[in-house]
Amino acid sequence: MATALIYKEESVKDPIISVSGLRGVVGESLTPSVAVRYIAAFAEQVSPGPILIARDGRPSGKPLAHLIAGTLNFCGRDVIQADIAATPTVGVLTRQYQCGGAVQISASHNPPQYNGIKLMGADGRVIPADQGESVLTAYHANSASWVAHEQLGSLTNCEDTLSQHLTKVLAIVDVARIKQRKFRVLLDSNEGAGSLLGRRLLETLGCEFEILGNNASGNFLHTPEPTAANLQEVCAKIVASGADIGFCQDPDADRLAIIDAAGRYIGEEYTVALCLDHVLASRQGPVVINCATSLMNEAIAKKHGSPIFRSSVGEANVTDMMIAKQAIFGGEGNGGPIDPRVGYIRDSFVGMALVLDAMAASSSTVAELADSIPRFEILKTTMPLDREQLAGSLDRLTAYFSDARASRLDGLRFAWDDAWLLIRGSNTEPIVRIIAESPASDRSAALCEAAARVMQG
Repeated sequence: MATALIYKEESVKDPIISVSGLRGVVGESLTPSVAVRYIAAFAEQVSPGPILIARDGRPSGKPLAHLIAGTLNFCGRDVIQADIAATPTVGVLTRQYQCGGAVQISASHNPPQYNGIKLMGADGRVIPADQGESVLTAYHANSASWVAHEQLGSLTNCEDTLSQHLTKVLAIVDVARIKQRKFRVLLDSNEGAGSLLGRRLLETLGCEFEILGNNASGNFLHTPEPTAANLQEVCAKIVASGADIGFCQDPDADRLAIIDAAGRYIGEEYTVALCLDHVLASRQGPVVINCATSLMNEAIAKKHGSPIFRSSVGEANVTDMMIAKQAIFGGEGNGGPIDPRVGYIRDSFVGMALVLDAMAASSSTVAELADSIPRFEILKTTMPLDREQLAGSLDRLTAYFSDARASRLDGLRFAWDDAWLLIRGSNTEPIVRIIAESPASDRSAALCEAAARVMQG
């Protein structure tokens, strides 16, 4: 019989918790007691079966993995340890080993002092909002169910973490066609988990390649988020190496940014768009993106005669809608393509393979492919604003932008035929995010400025 134990609340700075995971500064907001309590809550809600654990390479991930495995064992759950693995790889392994769920230890693009816990269900995707809310309820109830010694879970190691994921990614492209091109690739894994499968994938595709940060040590070579500001040195190295293309991953390898042979940062927004254009050239069907992803994707879907739908921001929201609409492709504009043939999870390796396949199929450079897509200028800004002030501000915005189609699916989004404006309050900070996109940068800036001015009263 399991017994209930009530924890004493500790005086500790709160971690950042959403419906799909938790993150915080190790030793401050992310402490052993917080991790134990959160994982115990997950163990009560997740489906029957073993639970897979992996991490992105950060030094703090190893002791966290031991702690989480022990917690799950004391909750009576069997554990499969995958050690260092990319987040999309964890999704594949979860299904391969018929797990009840998975725990990925990663703080994604956050700095080294952070770590986090991402929760996945038996279907190998980030848990949806309703299941996440159940975990949060159990976490805030501050209780856990432990088992007697004869009911403790077991611990086994996963010896081959890469083969199944590699096989699934290779199945969506023409491997022989890519091999013929002998592409020269520079992969910036930045000491994250991406180098493990990245090396195997590029080898199998017949590429000549160099990997920056290929030890998965978590000791990042540069600020981990793959943005233009953080990748200036990588851009220069791509030019110096004579590479045809540069791929840049975040630490858990679910996001991908692209750099062309001239060292131009094409970016993360183009990742999904380039993949989508290539996929829809041979397969028509519904597409799902979130409400903050570029209009490029709408233009591409229209060109190929495929319907496109927008979900709330968040990977779980995108995949929920993809399943509901039976979408053949989807993703988020932060460099996260989602191909159901591989898994309902953002996957940088899907992005790498599809972009190389698009280059091979068209005999084009990645710069030429990017330049062929209708161009829009997206601007992302923030401003300080308490959540209590936000409701009234949104009402004023609706009156001000009365010529637009307004939606409150996620925050407040205004849409025109060739532009959009999104205003979303942060769940973790007293700020509001203002994002606009249009064909011209000055118009995008003007939309953001107007929104900020209206909200300031």
